[in-house]
Amino acid sequence: MLKAIAIIAVVLAVGIAGVLVFALTKPDTFRVERSLALKAPAGAIYPLVADFHLWTTWSPYENRDPAMKRSFGGTASGKGATYAWDGNNNVGAGHMEILEASSPSKLRIKLDFERPFEGHNTAEFTFVPQGETTLVTWAMYGPAPFLSKVMQTFINMDSMIGKDFEAGLASLKKLTEKQ
Repeated sequence: MLKAIAIIAVVLAVGIAGVLVFALTKPDTFRVERSLALKAPAGAIYPLVADFHLWTTWSPYENRDPAMKRSFGGTASGKGATYAWDGNNNVGAGHMEILEASSPSKLRIKLDFERPFEGHNTAEFTFVPQGETTLVTWAMYGPAPFLSKVMQTFINMDSMIGKDFEAGLASLKKLTEKQ
């Protein structure tokens, strides 16, 4: 019996060591990005993203906790606008600040997560006119600390976050194309 426990302990230790070594091979940064063509001018889409108050109309994260606490600060929209949230485990807590606002072509947002995991990333939206459509790209990128690398051995961040970005872009499409 003792021998079986020892064998199980060694196998577990080797497995854990293998996961940790594999995690070390992951990149030091990450990037998740999705794009969608919207049949609307950039000038009609940009304000929905540049004003955090309007994110409730399209962001896939806004409806995951009906009791989520929100606070806004800085400017009403564009550069300097801030947004903080505190919700359940589905949304966690954090804050955002628009660092760059080049209407109607680009927004760059400092995105800090406090929980369930600490993270300091950048979110970026670009709006590129293409004839009668606008190609909207939503990206998030930042450092991948060791804990993040370990998580990435079990969870595909691109698929997980990418689904949310796809849903948000689809909501923006529905919202802007009905006008």
